[in-house]
Amino acid sequence: MIYIKTEKEIELMRKGGKILAEILHELGKAAVSGVTAADLNDKAADLCKKHDVIPAFLNYQPAGAPFPFPACLCVSVNEEIVHGIPGMRVLKDGDMVSIDMGIIYKKMVLDSAVTVIVGGLDKADATAKTMLSACKIALDAGINVCKPGVKTGDIGFAIEQAMKKASGGKIFEFAEHLGGHGVGKHVHEDPFIPNYGRKGQGVALKAGMVIAIEPILNEGKGAIMVSNDGFTYKTVDGKRSCHFEHTVAITEDGVEILTV
Repeated sequence: MIYIKTEKEIELMRKGGKILAEILHELGKAAVSGVTAADLNDKAADLCKKHDVIPAFLNYQPAGAPFPFPACLCVSVNEEIVHGIPGMRVLKDGDMVSIDMGIIYKKMVLDSAVTVIVGGLDKADATAKTMLSACKIALDAGINVCKPGVKTGDIGFAIEQAMKKASGGKIFEFAEHLGGHGVGKHVHEDPFIPNYGRKGQGVALKAGMVIAIEPILNEGKGAIMVSNDGFTYKTVDGKRSCHFEHTVAITEDGVEILTV
């Protein structure tokens, strides 16, 4: 179901989005060599208490999931794509780490994600730097086309074309079947927002819609699989993946990023 948000609800999401942006910034800084994914989850829980917000993913059970998600955030390292359950995997310099978190602020859900390199970009190889840059540019391109009347296929087309242009001749692929979604009343709402597609196809955007746009870029092939934990998506070829996400509101004349 697609929910059109009121001005009051969008204002609440605007305030919640600023909190989520601050939390993700702190978690990105905390992703240093020697810490575990579970350590990041513990910090996320502490930050939620500090800001008086509820972790939206904790105990959330999406369709098809074997059990409710057991953590406050998703931590996906290197070959892990999204929905990684944070465990005792120790981070090391050069690791590519996706940190994806949702919060509930006054009953409204915000969703955002960043990918960082443990130890900073100085520890990243050339391919990793290109991947991260191309994925960020793709996210911006998807956001920039949003306005009433634009269709979800237009967003996917813009994301895909921007990624290819920004890749500098390297061949990356978006993770198959994964993409963005509506958000606000619930963690996942309609419509699905693809990361590739054709212009003019899909659902038309309307003012008051709030969507999460999230390009998810694989270093190798786009093929994915689910690990034995029932949640963590991984690349089939074992290569790395990165992920950036913003929650945005469709306005009368364009778009507003809420998670900044």
